[in-house]
Amino acid sequence: MAVMALLSDLSQSVFSTLGVQGTSNPLGITNNPEQRECLLLVDGMGRNALELCKKELPVFTQLTSLDLLTATFPSTTSTSLTSLGTGAEVGVHGMVGYTMRVPHSGTPERLLNALKWDERVDPYIWQSEKTLFERAKSQGLKVSHIAAKRYEETGFTRAALRGADYLGANQVDDLVSNTAVALRNPNSFAYVYINDVDDASHREGFGSERFHVAMSKAAELITKLIENLPKGTRLWVTADHGMINRSDYCVLGKGNDLLQNVELLGGEPRVRYLYIREGAVDETKSQWQEYFGNQVTLFTREEAISNHLFGSKITDTNQQRVGDLIAIANGELILVEQQREELQLAMVGHHGGVTQAELEIPLLVEQL
Repeated sequence: MAVMALLSDLSQSVFSTLGVQGTSNPLGITNNPEQRECLLLVDGMGRNALELCKKELPVFTQLTSLDLLTATFPSTTSTSLTSLGTGAEVGVHGMVGYTMRVPHSGTPERLLNALKWDERVDPYIWQSEKTLFERAKSQGLKVSHIAAKRYEETGFTRAALRGADYLGANQVDDLVSNTAVALRNPNSFAYVYINDVDDASHREGFGSERFHVAMSKAAELITKLIENLPKGTRLWVTADHGMINRSDYCVLGKGNDLLQNVELLGGEPRVRYLYIREGAVDETKSQWQEYFGNQVTLFTREEAISNHLFGSKITDTNQQRVGDLIAIANGELILVEQQREELQLAMVGHHGGVTQAELEIPLLVEQL
């Protein structure tokens, strides 16, 4: 990949070609005369998924591949989709992981699960950046969000993807028809989302029979969008992260004292945020380094920020959401919570880390 860009760069660039003020075009995308843009995001469909399925599903090779994108850190849905929706770096929008600390939320402090949410947390305050959807709509563009009906009123949607007209659809044909309606007129943008590939990989594994069925559904959706969207639409296809299948695991705190200084455990199995009692960060880092060796990469919060894991800047408020220590599982290891051991070990596919399989995501385009 010659150029490494993020989903925030893609959304900024697409909205820039639509004339939205205050946006940039880091990908150098040319203007589309018809001003109709459709962005389909297939959750969990890394570049490795296309490589695995390109012979059986030729539509993925028929589209033009720009090979530009890498997932955010962490390589997880809540973080990546908020970057897409806001056009901002992770350190700015503050959705720093799947689960993260809610600062000043009591003793002990609470975790916010970004996808399940907690109505005690106001999504408009937690993620206070104006979304690109809001900005575009305020400037006269028609902006639509087409996805499963169950996502419409979630806290995550209100935080990360607010501002679009939501058109709920659960079947491929309904997704296609709603998208066609959304793009009926010029000066319009439609964001389409499906999660079947991600769900299949979590449940039965990347490359499983269920994964291939899900990839076939994604291919069917792309084919029908090409056949049914208005002439002049430009269709973008991408993902939020890739997947690996776990081959090793450690249950934290079970038969080991890895959590002796940890007051709160966040993140997810591939990337853990450790919120540590005062004064024990260095001790805990040494303990984990000795226990795991090169199986895990460790950063203190300060080290992660100085290494720009969350982008070129991070606000003071958002820094408090990040763990005092960040543990990134290498290879195909997962770091399991004892309270959720059965659930997390039942999941075959995982993401969140920094392997090539988790980070590399496709960017395909078709001018209709």
